[in-house]
Amino acid sequence: MLPIAALLDVGMKVLDKFVPDPEAKAKAQAELLKMQQEGRLAELNADNIEAQELTKRHTADMASDSWLSKNIRPGTLIFILIVYTVFAMMSAYGYNANESYVTLLGQWGMLIMSFYFGGRTLEKIMDMKAKNESKS
Repeated sequence: MLPIAALLDVGMKVLDKFVPDPEAKAKAQAELLKMQQEGRLAELNADNIEAQELTKRHTADMASDSWLSKNIRPGTLIFILIVYTVFAMMSAYGYNANESYVTLLGQWGMLIMSFYFGGRTLEKIMDMKAKNESKS
C-alpha cells in the first residue's frame, strides 16, 4: 500500500525528472498539491489498494485446484464477446435487436476488459516499481 505522502513524493520526483521548464514545473507541483488538498490523491491511493486486492484474488483463483474458479472470468469474457458479436451480426442483417441488451452487453464487455487488461497493466507497473526500489 502506498500512503498519500508517498504518492505525492512520487509525483514530485516525476515532475522533477520530466518537466525541464521551472515555471511549468512549479505550476504542475502546485496542481499536485491542490489534488492532495482536495482528496484526489486519497482516491488514487484507494484505487491502487483496490488493484492490489484484485491481484490477490487472481492469485488465489490461479492457486485453486478448481477448474471453474480458474476459468470463470475468462469464460465470462468470451461469452459476453460472443453474444455481443451475435447481436452485431443480427443488426448487420436487418434483424432488430433490443437496444438495451446491446448497450448492457457493451458495458459489461468494457467492464470485463478493463478489469483484465487494465488490472494487468497496473500489476506490471507495480512490479517494475518494486524492482527499481530493490535495486536502489
